[in-house]
Amino acid sequence: MKPKFLKPDDKICIISPSGGIDTSYIEGAKAVLSDWGLQVTEGEFARTQYGRFSGTSEHRLSDLQHALDDPTVRAILCSRGGYGLAQIIDKISFTRFAEYPKWMIGFSDITILHNAITGMEIASIHGVMAKHLTELAPNAKPIVQLHKILFGEMPTYIGPSHALNKLGNAQGKLMGGNLSVLMGLRGSQFDLPYENSILFIEDIDEKPYHIDRMIQNLRFSGVLSKLSGLVVGQFTDCEEDPLMMQTIHEIITDAVCDYDYPVCFNFPAGHVENNLPLVLGATVQLEVTAEKVQLKF
Repeated sequence: MKPKFLKPDDKICIISPSGGIDTSYIEGAKAVLSDWGLQVTEGEFARTQYGRFSGTSEHRLSDLQHALDDPTVRAILCSRGGYGLAQIIDKISFTRFAEYPKWMIGFSDITILHNAITGMEIASIHGVMAKHLTELAPNAKPIVQLHKILFGEMPTYIGPSHALNKLGNAQGKLMGGNLSVLMGLRGSQFDLPYENSILFIEDIDEKPYHIDRMIQNLRFSGVLSKLSGLVVGQFTDCEEDPLMMQTIHEIITDAVCDYDYPVCFNFPAGHVENNLPLVLGATVQLEVTAEKVQLKF
């Protein structure tokens, strides 16, 4: 079930459910979204600062719950990731949201919300937030593609091959997001059924042995064996560790060596400027050949 695509004059609400944000980015995002013909509102506490958070747990919970419940809101843009949703996600009611599904947009810590929504079989958008909307050019591909998705045009992405790619074709429900956040949800009510899915993973500022620990958990817990395909996004600022004797890509390659599904590396999504939006919960076709990678929604 996808939320309804947007049309001019639809309402989008900016909230800050995780880390605190430079308020100039909220202003920038509002300007871009207004140019798209949307009515832009913001949560009461979207600009609040409370330590590393955008307000207390009560502030963030209030804004998120109000945006989820409001039937006039057609999309929710999370201003940034950071950290904070783990403190409140189990206190959120998705009852009204299920009655009035709307697009949830964000990445990084917002992976927690994506997991919750994917588990309800409702699609959401792993995509750019307020900083990118403010700083990237209007014709930047992540901005253009986000606009197209919201207004009803689903993408097909074609990219170059990678030496470690595993060739093949697969179809499945796309799910995933930030690897560290996904691991924090393992064994909880917000973990996902990975059977026949295409898993997307990315991360930032993690040591290679931390990445290895998380990938090995996915391997020996059986998650990797259930997949139809794997899309490896950007692992940004994850410094190489010569003592590991492998790169991060090689660690992942070894972990999936016993499975025959397609795997693509270096997909342009994650903590980078060229963070292409992905519709999580949607069915996709993944084609990996010696010449190219194609991800079709």
